Amino acid sequence: MNRLAGSQSPYLLQHADNPVDWWPWGEQAFDEARRRDVPVLLSVGYASCHWCHVMARESFEDETVAAYLNERFLPVKVDREERPDVDAVYMEAVQAATGQGGWPMTVFMTAEGEPFYFGTYFPREPHAGLPSFTQLLQGVHAAWTERRGEVAQVAARITGDLAERRLSYDAPAPPGEEELARAVRALAAEFDEAHGGFGGAPKFPPSMVIEFLLRHHVRTGSREALRIAEGTCEAMARGGIYDQLGGGFARYAVDAGWAVPHFEKMLYDNALLARVYTHLWRVTGSAFARRVALETADFLVAELRTPEGGFASALDADSEAQDGGGHQEGAFYTWTPEQLRDALGPADARLAAAVYAPGDEGTLRLPGPEAPAELRARLAEARARRPRPERDDKVVAAWNGLAVAALAEAGACFGRDDLVAAARGAADLLVSVHLGPDGRLARTSRDGLAGQGAGVLEDYADVAEGFLALYAVTGTRAWLDRAGGLLDVVLERFAGVGGELFDTADDAERLIRRPQDPTDGATPSGWAAAAGALLSHAAYTGDARYRVAAERALGIVRQLGPRVPRFAGWGLAVAEAAVDGPREVAVVGAPGDPAADALHAVALRAAAPGAVVARGAPDDEDPAPLLAGRPLREGRATAYVCRGFVCAAPTTDPETLAAQLA
Repeated sequence: MNRLAGSQSPYLLQHADNPVDWWPWGEQAFDEARRRDVPVLLSVGYASCHWCHVMARESFEDETVAAYLNERFLPVKVDREERPDVDAVYMEAVQAATGQGGWPMTVFMTAEGEPFYFGTYFPREPHAGLPSFTQLLQGVHAAWTERRGEVAQVAARITGDLAERRLSYDAPAPPGEEELARAVRALAAEFDEAHGGFGGAPKFPPSMVIEFLLRHHVRTGSREALRIAEGTCEAMARGGIYDQLGGGFARYAVDAGWAVPHFEKMLYDNALLARVYTHLWRVTGSAFARRVALETADFLVAELRTPEGGFASALDADSEAQDGGGHQEGAFYTWTPEQLRDALGPADARLAAAVYAPGDEGTLRLPGPEAPAELRARLAEARARRPRPERDDKVVAAWNGLAVAALAEAGACFGRDDLVAAARGAADLLVSVHLGPDGRLARTSRDGLAGQGAGVLEDYADVAEGFLALYAVTGTRAWLDRAGGLLDVVLERFAGVGGELFDTADDAERLIRRPQDPTDGATPSGWAAAAGALLSHAAYTGDARYRVAAERALGIVRQLGPRVPRFAGWGLAVAEAAVDGPREVAVVGAPGDPAADALHAVALRAAAPGAVVARGAPDDEDPAPLLAGRPLREGRATAYVCRGFVCAAPTTDPETLAAQLA
């Protein structure tokens, strides 16, 4: 057992029994590399990564490979979800040099952390132009021992290039009407008319872009924006990327038509998509969107909730095959004709085969919900007896913030108090375990114990977003105040003098560069998420400091949105809220008053971009700022719709309130 045995990360623990003498990331590892005068091999992945498992089986579990590696290198393992800062810095180098990235990420570097050679997956044997991993090790060792001067020059040049990549930012104005309209036109030009979504294979759920399109439609009435959003949501949920038996979305489709998924299921995808489909329902009233939103929310609670109340990071793509052939990708989810007959009988198996799409090697996959509900229930029952995929039960702060927001809003919109309770449970865990007495966040926890990694920008921003959503739904003032505390840390520790934002705090561990990325990946960029939370908090409190910070951060979206809207979706969505106001809704009424409940429900179901909702009692001694000075009208529960704390005429009528928010 190597030095990973004491780790909290499930990914690192997967490698704890490797014959490779892995070290965790840290100064001790680099000191040892200096002492031995060997290069560092950095291997970065995550627990549910299919190709990480493949490379581990092929190379890291091989005694011969491990012996060569241990003698000539200092091997370091990093969980990218635990240390996104380390991953971001070296992935930037990989992408700059190779034009692509991915995991496992393989980086060779000096003991000063300067990279000089990198790639992703390397096979056991040479394949498709790639050297074998052993050949790679031999080549790097030869360069290190025979051409050290060249290696040092390459490492210095790459490190210098990375250091010069700091974003030049002068805080231009946030996007306005023209930039937002241009972004929609650019998305329309890239829209896949045949299959929905954008681009070809592989195809990822564009959650943040859909959120922008829905907000743009609500604000402007754009039918084109709604058509693209609705078409993409329909295609995804009727495709194989969506689990028709158990709910929830796979990470991406390997084809352009959403039919064949890469089977790992990530918390962040499903939190974002549960919220997207909830918002699609708010806009259209679609029963289909409602079903998908609730099934996805139920998947989160049933499959990813931990005993402590948080949400686990992911389910593996791989699981034990039915024929005993070892772990295979998709084994839990796919069906052969024989398995269908065993589960359903010959007649219903033929019906299933008629509505399931053919897959690879004789398997059958479910592309849509056309099969009768009774048949799907029987298949789900049969599938439940199979070996289940492993679960990465690490709790990531940012992704739990996304889940809190999604579950709180879905619970409120659909009258599901259990989902609101699940959101509150995760938020409680974030407060009790992740949030320190100094107001700083731990990035991860496991089994109720906080990890060592410091929270990054997306953690503060997404957790603040979740707390603000929970405040809107519950009216509990503590969630608003806690969000404000997190955003104060953002302004103090993550903001630059020009209004730009960094991914790590100014007192975080120093890497070869301070990571900074305003573009979305699989999740909203920390930069855009912080802008959104700051904007909402300003709307709740009237504090101009947060509004100014949000608008300065949104300046980058003015630059990126019209040119690359697929990578600026969340920033564009936040900009839509800023242009719209956002609307501020104050509902005043006694707790348990049905009239106040009715007004509150209307406010929460309104689709106005980024609208904030506060509810309180008329006799609150310390009301939230948005509620201050808002009396009852004629002794009845009353709602106020405002922009910048300037309000329209108050109303006691839910229909009038709905009209004001339309």
